[in-house]
Amino acid sequence: MFANRLAAAATIAAATVVFALSALMMWIYASEPRTGHFSAEFHLTDHLGRPADQGLFKGQPSLVYFGYTHCPVACPTTLYEMAGLFERLGDEGKELKGYFFTIDPERDNQEVVNGYVTAFTDRITGFTGEPEEMRKVVDGWRVHAEKVPDGSGGYSMDHTLSLFLVGADGRLKGVLPYGADQDEALDKIRTTLLKS
Repeated sequence: MFANRLAAAATIAAATVVFALSALMMWIYASEPRTGHFSAEFHLTDHLGRPADQGLFKGQPSLVYFGYTHCPVACPTTLYEMAGLFERLGDEGKELKGYFFTIDPERDNQEVVNGYVTAFTDRITGFTGEPEEMRKVVDGWRVHAEKVPDGSGGYSMDHTLSLFLVGADGRLKGVLPYGADQDEALDKIRTTLLKS
């Protein structure tokens, strides 16, 4: 009887350890920054009304953010921090581009995106387009973007908060998590995107 209970307890303990290790490995895998070519063909409009496609990622390094203009905290904070990074880099970052892709094209038309990005800096280009085209970009970059009803007929957007670091070759080189220390972010941009 005691041996059966001991065997059952050992089995449960072993299963718990296996489950915990599996969960830990999945968490580590999910939190690792991805690198590579995360793009898709798309046809959008920038905040000045100019056409844009996937070619904009080639030729110069860029900081890429996916957000929306009705975002209460994360998006304006990130764009404010991007503007600060551009200012701190000065001439060192003159080739670095900043891109803001709306994940809410239903509300974020060209005029709205123009007013939004230019309120932060002239170094960030905003993009919008038809919902199908925006979905191509979101899916191609494996960004989470989901409409969340607010109970009063409106909605917010649940979305990826990371800032993507994209090399001049158009490939993802790393990410900066939301709320990253700005000195560390500056160092990462320098070593990842601006190194000679």
